[in-house]
Amino acid sequence: MIALPRHQLRLLIFCSSGFVFLLFVFTQSEYIPTSSALPASWRSKPNGGGVQQDLPVPVNHGSDDFELDAGNYASGEGRPPPKPQVPGHSAGTDGFLASTGEETTIPSTVSASDPSVRVSAHAYGYTLFDKLYLRNGTFFVVTRDVESMPTRERILSKSEGVPGGMWVDATDQELRYISPSEAKEHLGEFANVVKDVTVFVYDPWQFLPHFYHFWGEVIIGAWRVYSTLGLGALGVDRLPVMSRWVMPFVDSDAEWRDKAGLNGPLMRLAFPGCTLEHAWQWKDWKRSGMTFVFERAMVVNRASAHKSPLSAIWPKMISSTMNLTVPTQYWEPIRGTLTRSLFGYVPHVNSDGKPLLAAPFHSNVNANGKVNVDAAHTTSNGEKALKPIVTYISRQTAGRRLIPENHEALVKALRELEEEGLCEVRIPVMERLSLKEQIAEVASSTILVGVHGNGLTHQLWMPPSLRSAVFEMVMPPAYIFDYEILARNMGHKHYLIRNDTMLTFKPGDWYREGIHVPEGFHGDSDSPPWFFLGADFIPVYGQLVADLIRKRLTQPEEEVDA
Repeated sequence: MIALPRHQLRLLIFCSSGFVFLLFVFTQSEYIPTSSALPASWRSKPNGGGVQQDLPVPVNHGSDDFELDAGNYASGEGRPPPKPQVPGHSAGTDGFLASTGEETTIPSTVSASDPSVRVSAHAYGYTLFDKLYLRNGTFFVVTRDVESMPTRERILSKSEGVPGGMWVDATDQELRYISPSEAKEHLGEFANVVKDVTVFVYDPWQFLPHFYHFWGEVIIGAWRVYSTLGLGALGVDRLPVMSRWVMPFVDSDAEWRDKAGLNGPLMRLAFPGCTLEHAWQWKDWKRSGMTFVFERAMVVNRASAHKSPLSAIWPKMISSTMNLTVPTQYWEPIRGTLTRSLFGYVPHVNSDGKPLLAAPFHSNVNANGKVNVDAAHTTSNGEKALKPIVTYISRQTAGRRLIPENHEALVKALRELEEEGLCEVRIPVMERLSLKEQIAEVASSTILVGVHGNGLTHQLWMPPSLRSAVFEMVMPPAYIFDYEILARNMGHKHYLIRNDTMLTFKPGDWYREGIHVPEGFHGDSDSPPWFFLGADFIPVYGQLVADLIRKRLTQPEEEVDA
């Protein structure tokens, strides 16, 4: 027997251990666990459900009303089971296979005050599924208990091949409920697993190429529902972001990208690793003739969202989500990712309305593109002092605009606030700025002022704070909910300015007289009345706006209205 030197023996043992480790890693295959493979603590849920464990478990996040729903991790109970190969099927090169008999579930959170109550990741028009099946263009929900699932009309409408199709009720062609015993007949014995989180924007294209409708309704509504899974110790900031967005009935970029060119780039910044798929992806799945199962998937549909009883309060798509319990500042992970992608840091505002760091304005960016976060105004004592930022988005070059004299008076009143040392006033014309410059104008603002229009959608990137507020100016006596409901979601106070009057509502209260859109509300620069008669010029008493801003920036913290 040959005796090896000690150093060679160590090397041999090290190499052998590494080989065994690599063999273990590369021979493991992922799967969608069966209910029988899950611990009893995971399976004994109402409605026969089970929580999909490959993504973070919905548990407690800053709320006394929610508790851990996945066993005791400290003791080892409730740990995810090993991941054996699905019997009879092997992993492919691009994905994995799973049995079609696995049940579809809707992820949910258990209320600590009443364990019989489950808070599900579902609202009219926004439904999150675990193990949602797709075959030949039809969604399949595999369940033993159809009654536990939302009705089909609450999930989607017929959107393909019908004029105005999003208002036509869906049929079995769009979505079917089947039992596990029927699965093989309809889906075959196995399904190709599509991993991670997928969002199906199951709508025709009509509303998508619009900044507000795309971001202020589709994206924020989907994230609001999804964020219910962050009501736990893991937190909303730990949730995996959506990895693919699929628009089955959009044939080209022109059918979802807005004229200002914001929708696409903002998606790349907010969801950096996501893919954006059009009709061809959907058609590829359909023509393959095979079954696909989506590990976690959300179906978003405008028509179904508008069937919510809450549409009678706020006639907007996102209204259906407003009674969902969500984490405080649930939008911050998205705002944070986007601003960090643009500026290298996430702007925040203190309770006094002052930015924590200097704003990422072009003037504060050095030659290398890095923001000088220490930049600030120099006081008479030579000290640097940041001030609250008031941003008035001017639309004086657009169709819907202020009466010129009123615009000038508003600017004068805002500049007087600046002269008083209360704030820094910015008056950007967004259509003249790059995307990065547009976001920079609002990313550190405390107050946003503007005429009703797309510019106010930029409040998505304004930091929520004690004094953050949106002042929306409209043609009297108009009332419309677009930016009011957006402000509620962002944590900003909303003021509707109708010339010399103001409307605002506390949490739990709202405008109860419905939408009112007077003639001239939607300015059209191509129409003769706008050019010759000034029918679309909006009156505003600028001093009212300035006085409200002064009050919000100077009143004691305990007196600031929510």
